[in-house]
Formats: sequence, structure tokens, C-alpha cells
Amino acid sequence: MRFDENADLDTSHIDDLRGSGGGGGGLGGRVAIGGGGVGIVGLILFFLLSQLGGLGGGGGVALPGGLSGLGSGQSANNSEIAESCRTGADANTKLDCEVIAVTNSLDGYWSDAFARSGQTYRPPRTNFFRGGVNTGGCGSATSDVGPFYCPADSEVYIDLRFFQELETRFGAQGGPFARAYVIAHEYGHHVQNLLGINRRVRAGDSGPTSGSVRLELQADCYAGVWANHATSVPTAGGRPLITDVTRDDVNAALDTAERIGDDFIQSNLGGGRVDESQFTHGSSAQREKWYTTGFRTGDPARCDTFSRGVNLG
Repeated sequence: MRFDENADLDTSHIDDLRGSGGGGGGLGGRVAIGGGGVGIVGLILFFLLSQLGGLGGGGGVALPGGLSGLGSGQSANNSEIAESCRTGADANTKLDCEVIAVTNSLDGYWSDAFARSGQTYRPPRTNFFRGGVNTGGCGSATSDVGPFYCPADSEVYIDLRFFQELETRFGAQGGPFARAYVIAHEYGHHVQNLLGINRRVRAGDSGPTSGSVRLELQADCYAGVWANHATSVPTAGGRPLITDVTRDDVNAALDTAERIGDDFIQSNLGGGRVDESQFTHGSSAQREKWYTTGFRTGDPARCDTFSRGVNLG
């Protein structure tokens, strides 16, 4: 995947918290994923860490080696990314600019999709953090919960070093289109929030056909829908921002979906035993199926994982 080098990037929806010392106030109280946040791997990793003794005091998730702890305060400083992430050429060479370009494309696609159905799309804000973060409505979290979306404040949170974790801890192929899948999944949760779908899921719900699994599989499907349209979403200048999406790109995204299935994570990071009663995101096969459904159809209406009798895979 490549970006049009002459396309302008919009950084106005990004809050860069990476230089703020992490989230303030420690990890007491609700952890973001347990406090209403939804993420691409968070709940199952939280469960495994708790079972393996990886939870720190106060209910927080232990930081992986090398990541900084939480500081005493956080504030956004967006001047650096506004200066360094100006065009698609920057997105082709810098990870933070790449993520910004993907969010620009996602906002463009979903804004148009909502308008076609007579609805108004409100873009989420995306927060870059390092080590830990305090959210506006879902409590605090460390990087171990992975990228997540907080419905209470309509914002996405991501430590960009998660993408390295995908390759080293999860063994994923990686690459820009695989990373785009992760961001598009969190945007899928934002779409669900705008449509009120997330309110159909009970907190703490788990199991292979649970509401939590259905929510996550639908977010995967929405990510695939965007991927289908990625090379045709125009910038403000009228030209597509994303170019050159190849079959290898799509395969890398599917590889990532496989590596973050509940069964794969439990087998490879949780001691080898698969416990379907603790499924919160779906199996590897399910995640691949629903991403593929979205990618092949390009139709959000084909992403209904909540209908009675639907085959989740």
C-alpha cells in the first residue's frame, strides 16, 4: 500500500500525548477496556494477564518490558505532527503520518457512507500515547490492552509501538495494510457507537456467540468494507489518497486477523488451553471470515452479526 505523495494530510483530529509522560493518576479504578472501552485485542489479553499473574496493583495491566509507566499528567502537543505530517510522501516514510493518512481515508469513506443513508458522520479523535493513558470516559489503561476505542468520549487510543508487538509477540507479517486494518477496526467501533449498536452488548459478556464477539466481528467486517473502497476514497483535492493495494497487502491484513483471534491468543500466549467461554473477540477463522465479508462486498449492510440465526463462522 502506498499513499499519493502529493496529497495533503489533515492532522486536526489527532491528539499527540506521547511527550506528556503518560496518563495521570495511576491505574486505580476502572481499566479502559473493563470500563467500557473496546479494542482489537484488549479483553482477551487482559484476561490472560490476570490468569498468568501479570496484573499490577490497583487493577491495572502490567506494562510489557521497555514501555514507560504512567506519569502524573498528560497534555497534547500537536505542533510536531502538524509540521512533520503534511503530505502523502510523509505517510510513506513515517509511521505516525501513515496512521494519520489512514484515519483521513477512513473519515472520508464513512462520512460519505453515512451521507448516502441520510445520516451525519462525526469523526472520532485519535490519541497517540506512550506507555499509558487516561481517557475521558473509560478510565486508564496501559499499552498492553492494545489499541482501543472509548464510546464514552468517542475517541481512539493507540500506542504506535503496538504494531511492533504484533510482529514480535504475535508473529504477524505486519506492513502498512495490516496496520490499517487495526485502525479501521477501531473506527468500526466508532461507527457502531454512532449507530447505537454497542448498546446491545452487556458489559462482561463472553462466549463464542456472545454480544461481545458479535460486536468485534462486525468491527472486523466494517474494516474490510473500508479496505474494499480504500483506493477510491478521495482527498479534499479529489484524488484518491491510497494507491497500490496488492493481494499481498490483503493477505497481510488477514494474517493479522488470524493472529489476534481468541483461540490463537489463548493457545500461543495463554499456556496452550483454549477456553471458548472466555471468547470476547471471535476465533481466528471468524475474524478472517468477517473481514473478508466486508472486503469482498464493500457493503456495510452485509456486516450484520446480530441477526437471529446469523452464521458467525
